[in-house]
Amino acid sequence: MLFALAALLALVGAGNDPDHAARLQVVAFCDLVIALITMVAPWRPSRPNAPALIGLAGFAVLGLSTWSFGGVAAGTGPFLVMLYAWSALHFPRWILLAYAVPATLAYLLPLIITGQSPLVLSSAAILMPVTLSVSLLIEAQARHLRDDRERLARVERWRSAMMNTLAHDVRSPLSGVQIVLDELREDATGVAADMLDVALRQAARIHRLADALLDVQRIDSSGRLTLDRREYPALELVQEALGYLRPDEPIRVEIDPSARLYVDKERFEQILINFLTNALRYGRPPVEVRIARDGDVDRVEVRDHGPGVPEELRDTLFGQFAVGGDQGVGLGLWIVRQLARAHGGEALAESRDPGVAMVATFPARQPS
Repeated sequence: MLFALAALLALVGAGNDPDHAARLQVVAFCDLVIALITMVAPWRPSRPNAPALIGLAGFAVLGLSTWSFGGVAAGTGPFLVMLYAWSALHFPRWILLAYAVPATLAYLLPLIITGQSPLVLSSAAILMPVTLSVSLLIEAQARHLRDDRERLARVERWRSAMMNTLAHDVRSPLSGVQIVLDELREDATGVAADMLDVALRQAARIHRLADALLDVQRIDSSGRLTLDRREYPALELVQEALGYLRPDEPIRVEIDPSARLYVDKERFEQILINFLTNALRYGRPPVEVRIARDGDVDRVEVRDHGPGVPEELRDTLFGQFAVGGDQGVGLGLWIVRQLARAHGGEALAESRDPGVAMVATFPARQPS
């Protein structure tokens, strides 16, 4: 684009300066050739510095341009700086230093050939050091940004591998534990049966945590989740989800028995259980579950009567790996928001007096 712009300006100059039109047309042709070569050349990632050769050709054309304008360097200086800035963004500093000699010659030789005064020639003593200094600053900043990006990429790869490994390593032995617990539960009675029920619920919870880790990886890698949405009785969905919690938890359910939800059942349970566990952990009883239709949206609300969301957490409440000291909300609410958005809805927190209501919205299924 830089050389295409230079070609366009050379053509404009040819129209405004008939005496030098032929020379300027040659300059425009050279700029266009360089632009085309830059676009179609098979640059190889194994030779990242090869495009620096374009800079050398550019300096030669800049010198030709100055000569074509009769020694007027008003257009050469800015393009020289732009060419150096482009180089600083893409190449190491040794190339910028190596450019110093051809760039200086490209600027000075046309001035000498056209017989410019020593005062004009001395402008190189200001332009070239300033141009080189600015380009070195740009190169340093660009290098730091590239290093930071590569470091973040390494951290992300490590995090992704760790989460995948952890999730899979948890799921495999946990399946064996659940099978054993199920076998024991069939013949258990009394207190032993109650204890095995608790163990089975907690094993199911760990299994869901492993699934949540895999969900994070799927969301990060593809940006979307595949859902199996169907229409379910809302009250039945909530009661099944409550089965994963202790039966004596202070939870009140206020749902119209005729209400229905169009959701992915497993994802909905993840959302609701996350809301409920947070409300029970950080809020105060009673915890209330409500589902209501608002236009073409179903609102699932879990409200507690605690102190509400701390001020320092409000901006990051649904963020990935959000923390806030002892009241850290962790990863769960970020997953909740991604699951709600995958349904076409949203997850948010609404203040109540007292407490807070965690809300997930789901598009209502329209009648066919």
